[in-house]
Amino acid sequence: MAGRVRSQSQSKRIFNRLERMGGFHVENFGCRAARADGEAIAGHLRAMAERRPLGSDVVVVNTCTVTAEADRAARAFIRRAHRRDPEAKIVVTGCYAQRAPQELAKMPGVVAVVGNSHKALAPGIIFDVAQDAPAAPAATLVPVASIMPAAESQTASIWADDAFAHSFLEDAHLASGAQTRPNLKIQEGCGNRCTFCVIPFTRGPSRSLPREAVLSQVEYFVAAGGKELVLSGINLGRYSSGFGLESLAALVRAIFGQTLLSRLRLSSIEPMDWDGELVDLMREFGGRRLARHAHLPLQSGSDAVLRRMHRRYRPWHYESKVAELISAAGSDVTLGADVMIGFPGETDREFEETLAFIASLPFGYLHLFPFSPRPGTPGWAMHQASPVPAAVVEERMTALRALAHEKMLAHRSSFIGRNLAAITLRTPEETALAGRTSVLSENFLPIDVDGRFPANELLDVRVTGVARDGSMSGVAIR
Repeated sequence: MAGRVRSQSQSKRIFNRLERMGGFHVENFGCRAARADGEAIAGHLRAMAERRPLGSDVVVVNTCTVTAEADRAARAFIRRAHRRDPEAKIVVTGCYAQRAPQELAKMPGVVAVVGNSHKALAPGIIFDVAQDAPAAPAATLVPVASIMPAAESQTASIWADDAFAHSFLEDAHLASGAQTRPNLKIQEGCGNRCTFCVIPFTRGPSRSLPREAVLSQVEYFVAAGGKELVLSGINLGRYSSGFGLESLAALVRAIFGQTLLSRLRLSSIEPMDWDGELVDLMREFGGRRLARHAHLPLQSGSDAVLRRMHRRYRPWHYESKVAELISAAGSDVTLGADVMIGFPGETDREFEETLAFIASLPFGYLHLFPFSPRPGTPGWAMHQASPVPAAVVEERMTALRALAHEKMLAHRSSFIGRNLAAITLRTPEETALAGRTSVLSENFLPIDVDGRFPANELLDVRVTGVARDGSMSGVAIR
């Protein structure tokens, strides 16, 4: 979930594309839901630029703040963007912008900070900035919970408050453009109160896109030639259509019944939200219209640590959900999880419990990250009272990385000689020059296949090999 820093050569290519994209670039950090926000902002800006060209180049930085490293990555990108093009105007949005807008407003080159509370207004604010129009009447805001830093000198306009009244970007049509497999965010916010997590402060309470709006988006995507769509959300399993309290499973069934979407993929869903209806959908449609891929955040395999985290499941609950999914989708399903290392007070024994628990389950990949204390959360105070030494955290990360790599190799190697349905991606230049095409299998395996194929094409692929680093090769058979 943490943000990532691009190399200088990547940054150069990014900003060289600004003019071709209509004078703006959106840089996304963080989770699929955040990327969906960035894609929606870009869609709005493209439509606006068609009617009236942007007057100035704008760099939109869509931030994450789930860890301190995510914050650092966003700041590093902002500084690099300003050095690369001092004349470009930088607008910062996303979770970091909601959590600490004044901190970002003071950075050189930043002209506006738009928190998640006002994200629906972001395209208009960005467009006004590009036309040299004032983005806001004043740099004033309503404090965001208790984690807002003290105001100091700043020049950028700030849009952020606690109300989250303008937070849902729900009307930007999806198309298979820059992203072959775009994310449709259908749920926003989170009502959980995990002790380590700042997201309830930066995203607000749970709310969902109405069923009719979702179906309209899917129909538009299919009409535009889209083949695979990813449903995403901050807490996707808590999707509810409103007064009817329609579940995520009912929405997915409606998509299959009322649209011609070829393939739907579900992003991260909390283990306790994989209810019987959702598992039944995997049994009924898995491997056909529903991707056999499930990401269930784990965080820890220790019961005691999960309790301190205020997670709403125990290790045996998690294990039971994994068994249900394998029973429904078969052993070809790719299972992924997030795992946090070094939560305050984590003992050697508790870490060993996590290591053993992960070793016992057939994960295809793991997202590993060290605990990062976030201001305003209970985890911040817990860290002050009982921190895990950095050297111990790194030692544990090394052990888990080795296990994760072993798990990934075992899972991917099991498909050598097998045929898998896949979709072609936008292939990196170096891969294309080698006469190969990047594809993603229906069950979430990245494969480079021989031959050149356009993006957004459904193929059947035979896996021919898996290298020691996990990279997969194959050939298209249709």
